[in-house]
Amino acid sequence: MLAALTRRFGDLDVAEEATAEAFAVAVERWPDDGVPPNPGAWLTTTATRRAIDRIRRESRRDEKHQEAEMLRDDDPPEPIGAVEDDRLRLLFTCCHPALALEARLALTLRMVGGLTVPEIARAFLVPETTIGQRITRAKGKIRATRIPYRVPSAADLPARVSGVLAVLYLVFNEGYLASGPGTDPIREDLTAEAIRLARLVHGLLPDDGEATGLLALLLLTEARRPSRLSPDGGLVPLAEQDRGRWDAALIDEGHRLVRARLATGEPPGPYQVLAAINAVHTSATDVAATDWSQIVALYDQLVRLDPSPVVALNRAVAIAELDGPAVALALVDRLGDRLDAYPALHAARADLLRRLDRAAEAREAWDRAIALTGNPAEAAALARRRDGLSAARGA
Repeated sequence: MLAALTRRFGDLDVAEEATAEAFAVAVERWPDDGVPPNPGAWLTTTATRRAIDRIRRESRRDEKHQEAEMLRDDDPPEPIGAVEDDRLRLLFTCCHPALALEARLALTLRMVGGLTVPEIARAFLVPETTIGQRITRAKGKIRATRIPYRVPSAADLPARVSGVLAVLYLVFNEGYLASGPGTDPIREDLTAEAIRLARLVHGLLPDDGEATGLLALLLLTEARRPSRLSPDGGLVPLAEQDRGRWDAALIDEGHRLVRARLATGEPPGPYQVLAAINAVHTSATDVAATDWSQIVALYDQLVRLDPSPVVALNRAVAIAELDGPAVALALVDRLGDRLDAYPALHAARADLLRRLDRAAEAREAWDRAIALTGNPAEAAALARRRDGLSAARGA
């Protein structure tokens, strides 16, 4: 777009100013209005109008003004660069290294991912005001430094791919377990788009281990979707899912990607380890046949790469299957201060307490998890487990 504007207006400064302004307008409008069907054309049209306006304002020569009035676009289409897909090109554009990573992710999720501020806040486990401030700072940085909309070159991709992968992972997670009230419990539009874009990223960067790992992770997770909802609309836990309904083609593809990365002998990143964990789950015929020692070993590796409390919680759940609920409960209780607003912590704690025959405490933990979740299917599943505990005690 920048090259085309420069050719049309004959002034690099005008072209750069117009592209920066067009990108800034998109940052302001798209989160509320939605991403247009053809984002690239929208940005080009907006930049052209801004350039014409600037020529009209700044030109002192009548012929320049007349040229702007009669401007026609007879140039051939500009090469689209390394990224052909409009939405993926926007992701790479928004994940600009000049922006701080947290602000970059928040802005991109809002602008291109289509997530609301509350959904983004729940994804990061921070207050909504924090996300609002990050987005505001990112917009201000774009305006102040005139970060332009430029077609990413092949050389731009490696420096930006980690941010793009993080956005796709968070968009997929919101689709896999929608966190907001009034939405479907599983948003297939988000999961399908995240997988589509992850395939494109993998095609652009086939030797990037984390791009391969993320695609494998999403495929193996998506493979379980057909068995995740019960007939009454509640979520079905992994241990109770009908594995015969899992998508065998997606599992096979995910396993091939995991094996391909293992064959390289390169140290894996977090997405590759998560994909390997899901490969172990999807290799087991039932929960009893799951190799929990391998899963715990993989979580030990993941904790070193990503020492977040959510990873520690998932590791504790796996340890419960290997070393028992008492050991796992002690680990979960250490995370209470950092994850008190996270429904999965209280749900995991409730199940561990149930297994330890501490029914009253388990019921309280389930009540807390139900109060925190915004997903109706998840709330229904938690309530069913809580009420099943009461029924068992009554029997």
